[in-house]
Amino acid sequence: MITQFALRLIFGMSFVWCVMPRREVTSGFFRIQMLVTLGLAVLAALASGQIPEAAGEAGPALSRGTIQISGGVLALLSFFGSIMWTLERRAAGTRYAFAIALGSGVTAVLASVSISQFRTLHGNLFWLSELTTALVSGTTVGGMLLGHWYLTAPSMTTTPLNRVNLWLGGVTGSKLLLGVVTMACWPLISAQTKVTDQWNSTYAIWLSLTLLGGIFGPLAVCWMVHRILKYKNTQSATGVLFVGVILAFIGEMTGALLRRELQLPV
Repeated sequence: MITQFALRLIFGMSFVWCVMPRREVTSGFFRIQMLVTLGLAVLAALASGQIPEAAGEAGPALSRGTIQISGGVLALLSFFGSIMWTLERRAAGTRYAFAIALGSGVTAVLASVSISQFRTLHGNLFWLSELTTALVSGTTVGGMLLGHWYLTAPSMTTTPLNRVNLWLGGVTGSKLLLGVVTMACWPLISAQTKVTDQWNSTYAIWLSLTLLGGIFGPLAVCWMVHRILKYKNTQSATGVLFVGVILAFIGEMTGALLRRELQLPV
């Protein structure tokens, strides 16, 4: 679970770097962000001995050793990317950002499903859930950290934060749509996975926390930040995004419990 959490966060944060207007953000932001993903990549590599929570009986497509190597490569990319941003080589730094996003996204997917699961409805919903969960958590964290960066670079326009907030709404909406499809297909999914556990009140509570924290909470945060940024108040928006981070993490962790116990990709 720790490895998957770290990989999701790396992918979500690096996705933010790729979609935001980088020219309007000072280089120091990306330098520090890549040091954060460096630490997360090392954590993913060190915790790679844990089997992902929903890999299925066949095991994940990537072996533990391969996941460990991938974590090391992501750490190196983050390190050299941070150097590029320190030297103000923005084009090279951008290339490293895209490489980290691609590498972490592929690793997160292949570390969560087996090759055979790509041929099943459940398996495809599972890896899509991995990506949307990573995007919601990472975009919320990236937006919150960007909001804090306005303390050191108050001359920046609110355009970058507005753009990140817009993407937060988009990826959360995608997760909502995927959740609707998953629940509609639940009878078929339970038949494919042969889950023996019966639905009970504990699972209902977990699902409620997943929906409130991982979907509806971030959507509400997105709307509030949009309203706040109309008044150029970046610090109030940052505070709201901090609440969004907590909600997104609650949703991600309870969703991980549902994936492990019921193989429910939410």
